[in-house]
Amino acid sequence: MPPEVLWTPPASGFPTFADLGLPEPVLKALANEGFADPRPIQAATLPDTLAGRDLLGRGQTGSGKTLAFGLALVSRLAGERARPKSPRGLVLVPTRELSQQVMDAVEPFAKALGLTVASVVGGMSMNRQIDTLRRGVDLLVATPGRLTDHVTEGTCDLSDVEITAIDEADRMSDMGFLPQVKRILDRTPADGQRLLFSATLDNEVSTLVDRYLHDPVTRAVASAAAPVETMDHHLFLVQRDDKNQIVQQIAAREGRTIFFVRTKHGADRVVKQLRRTGVQASALHGGKAQNARNRAIDAFKDGSIPVLVATDVAARGIHVDDVSLVVHVDPPGDPKDYLHRAGRTARGGESGVVVTLVTADERRDVDTLMRQAGVKPDVSTAAPGSASLVDVTGAREPSGIPVEAPKPPQQQPAAGTGRRRRSGGGGGQGGGQPRGQGRPPRRRRAA
Repeated sequence: MPPEVLWTPPASGFPTFADLGLPEPVLKALANEGFADPRPIQAATLPDTLAGRDLLGRGQTGSGKTLAFGLALVSRLAGERARPKSPRGLVLVPTRELSQQVMDAVEPFAKALGLTVASVVGGMSMNRQIDTLRRGVDLLVATPGRLTDHVTEGTCDLSDVEITAIDEADRMSDMGFLPQVKRILDRTPADGQRLLFSATLDNEVSTLVDRYLHDPVTRAVASAAAPVETMDHHLFLVQRDDKNQIVQQIAAREGRTIFFVRTKHGADRVVKQLRRTGVQASALHGGKAQNARNRAIDAFKDGSIPVLVATDVAARGIHVDDVSLVVHVDPPGDPKDYLHRAGRTARGGESGVVVTLVTADERRDVDTLMRQAGVKPDVSTAAPGSASLVDVTGAREPSGIPVEAPKPPQQQPAAGTGRRRRSGGGGGQGGGQPRGQGRPPRRRRAA
């Protein structure tokens, strides 16, 4: 395992996107999308990845690593086109939600270079994905299970893959996907370029690095134990009988809020309680159909539903700007889960607050978990309406007027077909217009 190198800006000053060697169409697309300056993880990695080197990268959540590998992939693939069923670039991700985030981030820059992007993930139409692969896909974003299905069925051939990015390799390990990842990598050319991003380097991940990355350069923009400076952690000691009312008051606050619970049944229960008290909320968990999960995320992003109640399925895959508060209704099971849940706020240098609700019988375990996570929270006692609760979270009384669950959108058939028209790439995840097309660009830092 190569030693980790903490990146620091060069003495000549922080580089611009143009300094990093990106193609001119990508630079124009970055400007059109409102990206002003590279983030540290992008400045640290792009010179090496654009030069064709293997890379082991790590950055804090929200650090901008998606574009760090995404810009490298599309730039390296520019100038050629894929054969049917044979993608030239591959991104492996652990969850369907993360695949969509990668698609949304990369599509504008792939389009600028005339490249096609699509995803193959579980929960979406296999036949639509087969049709998309047959048309030729330059960059494929995939979860290991569904890609394994396509490879086994002969509907996807990985022998043309020139560059592979593995995102959140530690999460892959936690979910038991590394055997599939290894079988997939074994089917790609041994001399292909490989980029691996991981928050931690546990034994299984280090084995992956040693086996598949060749003389990799290692880059990190902060120590693994470094806290996110713009994130405040609070531990509220609460009575079990007060917990539901406290959750309702926090949920009635202004701003986007994510509540984390242990089970999908717990998520559905909390959402029903919140709607009865006048708070519009949606649940996100593995028991929901993929289209329902997509609708919940989209409504949370556009602000029509300000409260998301999620299980750990969302702890890594949801990247939404301006989430100012994360609440652990049920404390997580291990320190990595705590950090990844918490990482849904304070993204990209923005500030955020993380609150954990703890009953007396949970206190000892949570104290241990916090120490292992390297977090020193402010500890206080909270009750419904208490000053400490209001000061930290902005809690207030909900209206008490029940709200209905949002209805699914009506599916209008395309003219002359009698069927709903959907774009390629697994139910609209590939080949469509990037989000935000047609809107004036916003000036923002690369996410």
